[in-house]
Amino acid sequence: MKKIVFVCLGNICRSPMAEFVMKDLVKGIGREKDFEIASRATSDEEEGNGIHYGTRTKLDEMGIPYERRYATVMTRAEYDYYDIIVGMDQNNIRALMRLSGGDPKGKIRPMLKDKSVADPWWTGNFDQTYDDVLRGCVELLKEL
Repeated sequence: MKKIVFVCLGNICRSPMAEFVMKDLVKGIGREKDFEIASRATSDEEEGNGIHYGTRTKLDEMGIPYERRYATVMTRAEYDYYDIIVGMDQNNIRALMRLSGGDPKGKIRPMLKDKSVADPWWTGNFDQTYDDVLRGCVELLKEL
């Protein structure tokens, strides 16, 4: 079983969107038992808050199921636990590198190789974020 965690700053917009998009993709190919998929934050500023309404609205629009969950901060123990740790942008990658002591096990990777995932907290554009997340999840699933 591959254990994947998606990470953004607050764990209310991008990373939960990626979590549920990836869960939907693996379920669509009948491989949900082959993966454990979660999401976390690099900051505690949203800890305990639910998924942003814009993310919920976009997931509803796309017919992607999700469940109620609350923002949680990534821990050092979780670095050891997960096989693949996916950061939404370079700030997230840097925070994950600090948390892990420089990624000694080579688990940390960006969601997209050519750019950061658009942050709808600042842009308000959940459509662009969804497009970025979907592309990144599809690429990751193809690799696996």
